[in-house]
Amino acid sequence: MSLIKSISGIRGTIGGEINQNLTPIDAVKFAAAYGTWLKNQTSKQVLTVVIGRDARISGKMISSLVSNTLVGLGIHVIDIGLSTTPTVELAVPMEEADGGIIITASHNPKQWNALKLLNGKGEFLNAKDGETVLKIAEDDSYTFAEVDYLGSYKKKKNYISKHINEVLKLNLVDVEAIKKANFKIVVDAVNSTGGIAIPALLEKLQVTCVKLYCEPNGEFPHNPEPLKEHLTAISNLVVEEKADLGIVVDPDVDRLALVCEDGTMFGEEYTLVACADYVLGKTAGGNTVSNLSSSRALRDITQKHGGSYKASAVGEVNVVALMKNTNAVIGGEGNGGIIYPDSHYGRDSLVGVALFLSHLANLKVSCKTLRNSYPNYYMSKNKIALTPQINVDEILSKMASKYQHEDVITIDGVKINFEKEWVHLRKSNTEPIIRIYTESTSQNSADELANKIISEIKKLI
Repeated sequence: MSLIKSISGIRGTIGGEINQNLTPIDAVKFAAAYGTWLKNQTSKQVLTVVIGRDARISGKMISSLVSNTLVGLGIHVIDIGLSTTPTVELAVPMEEADGGIIITASHNPKQWNALKLLNGKGEFLNAKDGETVLKIAEDDSYTFAEVDYLGSYKKKKNYISKHINEVLKLNLVDVEAIKKANFKIVVDAVNSTGGIAIPALLEKLQVTCVKLYCEPNGEFPHNPEPLKEHLTAISNLVVEEKADLGIVVDPDVDRLALVCEDGTMFGEEYTLVACADYVLGKTAGGNTVSNLSSSRALRDITQKHGGSYKASAVGEVNVVALMKNTNAVIGGEGNGGIIYPDSHYGRDSLVGVALFLSHLANLKVSCKTLRNSYPNYYMSKNKIALTPQINVDEILSKMASKYQHEDVITIDGVKINFEKEWVHLRKSNTEPIIRIYTESTSQNSADELANKIISEIKKLI
């Protein structure tokens, strides 16, 4: 069991001991720290926070604890209930709220839950603000409201519908072309809130939707991380249904993976590449951003369209900061996270679906044909479990030193760029592991590079 405190929020397993897991005490503590941080940011007398959750079994409990803690601080709460991460991100500015909390552990298994923290723009807290929240929690430095100054609590429904309407209003979402394409699509929403949002979006686009695991009951039928090895059911159903493609989202709907009509994976890394190809084709010379662990294919596509590509440290807040600095027209993370500033600065699978289908409908080609039109890179994603005895910083420093004659980047762990391939080593923000990502021009080469690096790390351990 585990509790991970990071600048992006608090994440842990349900049950167990205080300060070792995400217990009710820990949920209250960090909600109080966040609320106190918000109050310290402003001279406003009345503050409002939007709360939404994915369909996890523990979601209702954690949401209640968080909501009532904020009320106890004198903060008004708007609870939009079963929702998605991008929906809450949009709801914060729409409600003119001062912040937001999403109760979700994203792609983690069902025993996990988390508090993802947003500022008044509906964006994740930066490192400095995140550290301040953690310090407040560590010091227990909060003061609760007296009885006459308690906050209020109210529920608001239909925010997913509002989100869908905002997506359909985007200039580059070609609603008519999608309707004319008569797509048939299978959707795997891992029995979370994507099962509400994605079919509802497709219905508005007059797409025939075949639902697989779209009941938002929190009982994940497979590992909720949208990786190839977890998606055999949808791959088979796409072929069986003679569908045009399959859509897979994670429990909080900020990651989007696609399945081609023949049941093969489009590739999580290529979701962003395809959406960027479409947007850049309509925005001459546009810039893009992804993180250091993302495929070189985005760089290639951006340069093909005459734009400039930059890589940030891993983490949505880092991608967003660099996107703003470079006026990027689209960006995101290679795990299927699409960030489209014309909508908002957050990973959004609904926006990703709408842009991808617009691209496919305009080109009038199959999903597989589109995928084959992009540069072929192959990734190997591995991890090493950490124990308290492992000094990660020391290991990464030794690896950087070992490969000092290559192009080494150390803004986030260690990335070593070779001529035709790369490896990125970093400590995860969400799990007690070292991530080892490699990319090369063949799957065999990517796997071989990963195995070589893993072997070298194990010798250091």
